[in-house]
Amino acid sequence: MAPPAAGGAARSPRLPGVTTPLPPPPLPLLLLLLLLLPPLLLRGSAALEIQRRFPSPTPTNNFALDGPGGKVYLAAVNRLYQLSGPNLSLEVEEAVGPVRDNPLCHAPQLPQASCEHPKMLTNNYNKILQLDPGQGLVVVCGSIYQGFCQLRRLGNISAVAVSFPPTADGAEPVTVFPSMLNVAANHPNASTVGLVLEPPSGVLGGASPGGTRLLVGATYTGFGSQFFPRNQSLEDHRFENTPEIAIRSLDTRGDLAKLFTFDLNPSDDNILKIKQGAKAGHKLGFVRAFLHPGSSGGPAAPHRRDGPRTPSTPAYAYLALNSEAKAGDKESQSHSLLARICLGWGPAGGPGGAAAETKKLTESYIQLKLHCGGPAGGEVFNRLVSVFPAAPGPSRPEDLLFGVFERAAPGGTAAAGTRAQSALCVFRFLDIEGAIRAARNACFVDPSPDVVAVLESVVQGTGPACEKKRNIQLQPEQLDCGAAHLQHPLSILQPLKATPVFRYQGLTSVAVASVNNYTVVFLGTANGRLLKINLNNTMHIMSRKSITVAYGEAVHHVMQFDPSDPSYLYVMTSHQMARVKVAVCDQYTTCTDCLAAEDAYCGWCAMETRCSLQHECINSSQPHFWTSASEGIQRCPSMTILPSEINIHQEYSGMIIQISGNMPSLSGMEMACDYGNGVHTVARVPGPDFSHQIAYCNFLPRDKYPEFPSDQDHVTVQTAVQVNGRNIVWANFTIYDCTRTGKVYPHTACTSCLSTRWPCFWCTQQHTCVSNVSECGNTPNPTDSRDCPRILPTPLAPVPTGGLQNIHVLLANTVFSQGVSLACNFGSDETFEATWINASEIQCSHVVLHTPQRSQIFPVNLQLKGKPDRFIDSPEKMTVEVYNCAMGSTDCSQCMGREDLGHKCIWNEGCRLNHQPQPVTTICPAPEIRKIEPLSGPLEGGTLLTIRGKNLGRRFSEVAYSTWIGGVPCEPLPSRYVVSEEIVCWTGPSPSPFSDVVTVNVSKEGKSRERYSYVLPVVYSMEPDVGPKAGGTRVTIRGSDLGVGSELHVLVNDTKQCLDLVRTDSTITCTMPRGELLATVRVCVRFEHKSCISSNITFDYMRDPVITAISPQKSPVSGGRTITVEGSRFDMVQNVSMTVSHIGKEQTLCKVLNSTLITCPSPGATANKSAPVNFFINGQPYEDEQVAMEDPGEPKNMLPSSRFSLEYLPDPQFSTAKREKWIKHHPGEPLTLVIHKEHDNLGLECHEYQVKIGQISCEIQIVSDRVIHCSVNESLSTSEGHLPITIQVGNFNQTIATLQLGGSETAITVSVVICSILLLLSIVGLFVFCTKSRRAERYWQKTLLQMEEMESQIREEIRKGFAELQTDMTDLTKELNRSQGIPFLEYKHFVTRTFFPKCSSLYEECYILPSQPLNSQGGAQVQETHPLLLGEWKIPESCRPNMEEGIALFSTLLNNKHFLIVFVHALEQQKDFAVRDRCNLASLLTIALHGKLEYYTSIMKDLLVDLIDASASKNPKLMLRRTESVVEKMLTNWMSICMYSYLRETVGEPFFLLLCAIKQQINKGSIDAITGKARYTLNEEWLLRENIEAKPRNLNVSFQGCGMDSLSVRAMDTDTLTQVKEKILEAFCKNVPYSQWPRVEEVDLEWFASSTHSYILRDLDDTSVVEDGRKKLNTLAHYKIPEGASLAMSLTDKKDGTLSRVKDLDTEKYFHLVLPTDELIESKKSHKQSHRKKVLPEIYLTRLLSTKGTLQKFLDDLFKAILSIREDKPPLAIKYFFDFLEEQAEKRGITDPDTLHIWKTNSLPLRFWVNILKNPQFVFDIDKTDHIDACLSVIAQAFIDACSISDLQLGKDSPTNKLLYAKEIPEYRKTVQRYYKQIHDMTPLSEQEMNAHLAEESRKYRNEFNTKVAMAEIYKYAKRYRPQIMAALEANATTRRTQLQHKFEQVIALMEDNIYECCSEA
Repeated sequence: MAPPAAGGAARSPRLPGVTTPLPPPPLPLLLLLLLLLPPLLLRGSAALEIQRRFPSPTPTNNFALDGPGGKVYLAAVNRLYQLSGPNLSLEVEEAVGPVRDNPLCHAPQLPQASCEHPKMLTNNYNKILQLDPGQGLVVVCGSIYQGFCQLRRLGNISAVAVSFPPTADGAEPVTVFPSMLNVAANHPNASTVGLVLEPPSGVLGGASPGGTRLLVGATYTGFGSQFFPRNQSLEDHRFENTPEIAIRSLDTRGDLAKLFTFDLNPSDDNILKIKQGAKAGHKLGFVRAFLHPGSSGGPAAPHRRDGPRTPSTPAYAYLALNSEAKAGDKESQSHSLLARICLGWGPAGGPGGAAAETKKLTESYIQLKLHCGGPAGGEVFNRLVSVFPAAPGPSRPEDLLFGVFERAAPGGTAAAGTRAQSALCVFRFLDIEGAIRAARNACFVDPSPDVVAVLESVVQGTGPACEKKRNIQLQPEQLDCGAAHLQHPLSILQPLKATPVFRYQGLTSVAVASVNNYTVVFLGTANGRLLKINLNNTMHIMSRKSITVAYGEAVHHVMQFDPSDPSYLYVMTSHQMARVKVAVCDQYTTCTDCLAAEDAYCGWCAMETRCSLQHECINSSQPHFWTSASEGIQRCPSMTILPSEINIHQEYSGMIIQISGNMPSLSGMEMACDYGNGVHTVARVPGPDFSHQIAYCNFLPRDKYPEFPSDQDHVTVQTAVQVNGRNIVWANFTIYDCTRTGKVYPHTACTSCLSTRWPCFWCTQQHTCVSNVSECGNTPNPTDSRDCPRILPTPLAPVPTGGLQNIHVLLANTVFSQGVSLACNFGSDETFEATWINASEIQCSHVVLHTPQRSQIFPVNLQLKGKPDRFIDSPEKMTVEVYNCAMGSTDCSQCMGREDLGHKCIWNEGCRLNHQPQPVTTICPAPEIRKIEPLSGPLEGGTLLTIRGKNLGRRFSEVAYSTWIGGVPCEPLPSRYVVSEEIVCWTGPSPSPFSDVVTVNVSKEGKSRERYSYVLPVVYSMEPDVGPKAGGTRVTIRGSDLGVGSELHVLVNDTKQCLDLVRTDSTITCTMPRGELLATVRVCVRFEHKSCISSNITFDYMRDPVITAISPQKSPVSGGRTITVEGSRFDMVQNVSMTVSHIGKEQTLCKVLNSTLITCPSPGATANKSAPVNFFINGQPYEDEQVAMEDPGEPKNMLPSSRFSLEYLPDPQFSTAKREKWIKHHPGEPLTLVIHKEHDNLGLECHEYQVKIGQISCEIQIVSDRVIHCSVNESLSTSEGHLPITIQVGNFNQTIATLQLGGSETAITVSVVICSILLLLSIVGLFVFCTKSRRAERYWQKTLLQMEEMESQIREEIRKGFAELQTDMTDLTKELNRSQGIPFLEYKHFVTRTFFPKCSSLYEECYILPSQPLNSQGGAQVQETHPLLLGEWKIPESCRPNMEEGIALFSTLLNNKHFLIVFVHALEQQKDFAVRDRCNLASLLTIALHGKLEYYTSIMKDLLVDLIDASASKNPKLMLRRTESVVEKMLTNWMSICMYSYLRETVGEPFFLLLCAIKQQINKGSIDAITGKARYTLNEEWLLRENIEAKPRNLNVSFQGCGMDSLSVRAMDTDTLTQVKEKILEAFCKNVPYSQWPRVEEVDLEWFASSTHSYILRDLDDTSVVEDGRKKLNTLAHYKIPEGASLAMSLTDKKDGTLSRVKDLDTEKYFHLVLPTDELIESKKSHKQSHRKKVLPEIYLTRLLSTKGTLQKFLDDLFKAILSIREDKPPLAIKYFFDFLEEQAEKRGITDPDTLHIWKTNSLPLRFWVNILKNPQFVFDIDKTDHIDACLSVIAQAFIDACSISDLQLGKDSPTNKLLYAKEIPEYRKTVQRYYKQIHDMTPLSEQEMNAHLAEESRKYRNEFNTKVAMAEIYKYAKRYRPQIMAALEANATTRRTQLQHKFEQVIALMEDNIYECCSEA
């Protein structure tokens, strides 16, 4: 293969001024197009395979392969990469840019030159990347510093081998000249190629001409070129002396002063430089440089590149280049050139003397044009894109040059973004060399001006023109390479022509290989595809495959095969490097498929029975082992079996197998015949014969015969020849059984027997089919199927049901069955007597057949009497019809119409059988027309009118001419007529509009009630009347009476129909089809297939809209960014939408702005990557015109590939300048926000940001890369107090902080609604007073006083309750309508709290989140305290190796299903293994197996099956009721894991709102600090049954914490100081997780009574009041703190030690609001207690209802969230588990629906949701007080009752906790049942879908837990019950067979060596 060519851009190591690289451009696009291709194309694409990829963040430039070193060197913008060859893994990366540079400045390596021009950060594009293995160098040249080159180490590209300026032997650095630095082109878009010229072995190095050289071709970038900076400067620091082509010194072992110079001897002859004045007309663009040894047939006969080179045989260097067209000059054309230079090495002793003269560049330089195109006048591809020199191979013995050419526009005016037409052409090197020899001869020997000319545009060379040299006879070597006296660079004028072999659009690269008589061409394209074409000897295409390497990325023009394995091709695209396998042969499973694919690389490996590459097949070099595609499918191995048909009743000892096709000799190999199912017999080969091998095989044993299918008389057996244990060739043989034929086909037994392909015989006497004719005896038997006795079917008249009939049956061929006793059979078990009438006729006597149907067909069969399974043959079925007049005839016409069917029926108050011998004439009633449709039609008629009714004729002839619309006939259709019920007729034409009834005259006339109208439809107009050729335009046709008739068509150009037609009386709307041409077409509105009524309406098909660009091309992953679509002809677009392939979430609707602009919001995406963008215009997929033209050979059912792509990047992230969460602002002051923006590559514009404070926009002033400034010009409302600061980009919305407005909150004045006074008790008292006897009069006064007191208190209580009930919802909603985050616990803390809810037996400690001190930012981070969350398994290092090995082995055992199930069962059988241990073990197993949830689920299911089996035998309804086993706790944990996302995303918010509502409602009334009882509650036991007067106090509190300074806090005057602190902390820290709050004991509360006096407020102090011997806790009322008092709360260094927690105080010594009720004895009441007059405590139960009513909405929202299914996120785990339960119930025959309901309830609502409802601290970082816990218990009980199926038996004595929600329970139950049904109706989940879901859950939370700690704790149980576990493992057959008990002993041994010692140390 050819050496690597130059091109690309590289970096220098640690260049001066190297800074951080520029932001990376879009990463390479993934292979998304393949996901969209149809199956047919996928099969084709599979012929290539991307084996490895390496993505580059910056654009790639060049690559080079180091075969011996196994390295790939990749150069990209600002980066150099050293990759390992086979897997492209990164070994070394080196930054070589960007650097500070200016193209007008000298390189900094030229210290003597200064530069006054400003230098800017400049990217470094690699231009040359070449390997010099001889010197161990990598040559790296870049675009910076005027095209500076570096020499780096081969094998370590980060190391510089020779620094520059070079230093020789410690001397001073050599003098540097600009020519040594200006090597490559110094512009990113200017081309450069390079080639290392190594001296052949034996040539001396040093400064001699034999040293290593570097051939460079570089585009001129100096003054006058389009690459020179446009700054009006004439300064050109490349000094115009950088030649276009030069040979430079690269000898690092010689004189370093000459490094990179072209001062070879003589100096000027080693460069080719175009004169300055000619540069504009000779712009050279270089494509590739390569070496070639010369063709074998030439005069010089040069050697091969890889062979030994001798001094007398020159080698050539070729340069492929283009002479570019002059920009703007339409007459200027590009030309493709091929230049050749001879490499004449001149060592001592060579020809010509002591030191042969070295060949000079100019004396051997010659160039010729390459012409790739069709015949004269045809298309010409005039610009070279890529070349590849192909070495000869078996299919072609000559060297060829393959080139990709494109058709370039004149003057370089190609449209941007278009892909040029391109072609592949092939040239012979013999023709190239012949043209060169002829040209030199024509220049110097026989001058011909039209053949060759001297290059006058170059500086070098002597002689102005070709002229004949006198007396010179040119030698063959001089014809090839010139000579010292012929120093002219020449140009051949006649181009070398070739016809394109293959045409395609956008080809960019070519590589060629000769393989197995094929030439395989690989072609890269501009959109990232790689084509593979197989050419035969005549260069015709045999097959073509393709694959997408990187969608939308152009393939680099150089591709190279792997030097160590040519079955791999290295392909570089704009952002990645790929290693492509040239063939994927294993996709073909049969030899026929393999060879028919015609893939040159693939062949059939006979002994391995697979399609493979040749080198992958063992012994493929030997004949017949490997068959190539060129040999054809006829050479595929096959075999024939003799005999191929086996009679089951005969014995066979063996069979002969004849093998044909390519198969090596099987003689001497171990062979067998494989019959399947493990049956083998011995096979042998008598001798070698490759063409047709014969093998003998023992036959299949009779007891191994396969069973016959029930409906067949034979069975096919596949047999394979097995060699060395592998089946290599197959064939089938058949085993047949003649005796089965008659049984399989009982009604054609004889016919089938004699028709089968087996040799079978029919025995008439035995009525059987046999394989041996001798079994039939001497009786005559038929020998042909046509001679079999058979029934001749004859038509029979219909028979009435139940009628007695005699049926005659005719027979044929009765000579063989004459006189046989027969019986008549009609398809049932009942038979009738059969009597022979004569030799060919039988009578079935007294036949009675019944049918409940209108009519039924019965078969007529004759069976042998007494043999129900044997019949006379009836090949053609004979049948008899039995009818029932009473069925299926509902009116007279239907009944009488059956006469035509032969049914003897008569109408007589119903349809009856006519028993009279003669038919009776019956006149039916007049027709009754019930409905006609349609009700109108066009005047031309043709409308299909449907008439429905009764008695509409008894036959069609009666209505054929009897249907009229007024005076217009309607012609009925025979095929649509339904007797008596329906007539469908064509309406006739009418001369004018009219309306009349429809009449049907059948002996009597019937008329319709509805009228049919003839109308004249009229079309007025159509809009729009223009649209794109692609179709999809929705047009509206307007007119009148357009809704008439039965059928309407809108035809376009009389051929295509307008689709999706919708019509009303005045409009027709439809979608225009695709147009064939750009033309005006007629649109025809046609009713009933008649003439058009709209001849003047036309539609113009215009050119399709064109999309030329989209911008920006980046979007945040959330989408919503406005993408501007540019193009033309958008005025025809009615609707347009945008999609993103594969990763896009939704289709977004776009907006058409004008004829050239469309804006589309970018769709959201699921990943951060690039993806193709597709558009749908007017509902049709948009197809780029260029893409559509690119490849006509592609399958038409492909989705159009888009040339547009969108790169998705992470959403931008914002924060406030100081990252604070609270910002204080005083109203009236100007507000300016400084928002910090994290770095992103989105390139967002200023208008794309939206900043809002609440609902007020913040006007953006400044936007930079890192900071956004915005200001608010309007005043902010103080009514809210806190306003969120949000910033929005597209669909992404982020709240970054909260703005706190100064000032106190306005107190809310609650208007109390006064209720009417209830006088019920006074009326009762009056009634009692009137009815009491005088004897009780003395007690009346006392009773009256008590009643009045009670009445007064009831009145007051109800009044307050009513007022509060009306206002609570409003207050509570306002309290909760604040923007505060929900303090969800992280997943790991949720898991540990759920799995280990109480103190764990592991460490005897509770796992809670500790409180954290508050810092200035408002809180501290939550620390992980659970041992299972520690990052490292903390054990002493001395014990770690053994313990880690033991734990690893134990983990392997736990991942063995058999071990784990036995392990769990063994532990559960131990009596001392308590429930606590079981739950603990289950949770530890869940943690240990959290990374393998699929495996965990399978274990859980197996254990559940065991549990179900145990429960089913007892009482299945009790299953899962409690958590008493390991699996039940495992199920709880499994539900917690699977439901966490749903809990957080759906249920979390309503649950948190309910908790807030409960807390707010409780805090609205008095709460006793010691007993915990409150005025408002849901739980009767916690109800404060006293009327405590409490007044609200609004306090102004200052507190430096939680991000706020001061707030107004609402408290009650009955609150203790601890309760006040709690309310203050809640107000200040409500947006901070509870774990980060200060504790009440850590703060002091100080009241500033005046400017000079302040008091520390405490619950107990010297001022506390004592009542009844108990000290009362201090309250706000005790301290007489007024409304609006100023208080300050601060953190204290020492906790208040005066008292412990208030609720733990001794009630004998302290109280708060109430004394214990048993001590309030009337006799002991003091005067001070007179206000506490005892009333009935039940009076206060109304407060439960008040609280319930207030919280009802929040509770309903919570239950709705729990018991509903989100369409976007269905509960997959619940569906999967409920289906599992239903499956288990079905397997055990459990059909009781109540049992399944209980199982589902026990597994989800009671096991998971009730646990969550009772324990909100599992989900949120909050404080759950005892009172909230009591209220949640009532709610949980209501949820339990809702899920129950038992009826609630409630009465007056029932607990209030059940009575409170008794009214709502029935509705909740319906919701639960509906939820279960919705789960049941969901689409079932496959195991694969569920496993994928579980794997995603595992991946989402991996590395959250320390599984080693969990394993160690599980091991403690294993050690504790070691003997029992060992016994269980020994007893189980599976674990014993797999020796799991020994592995368990190994674990014990490893752990016990150190565990005690280590644990004690730990």
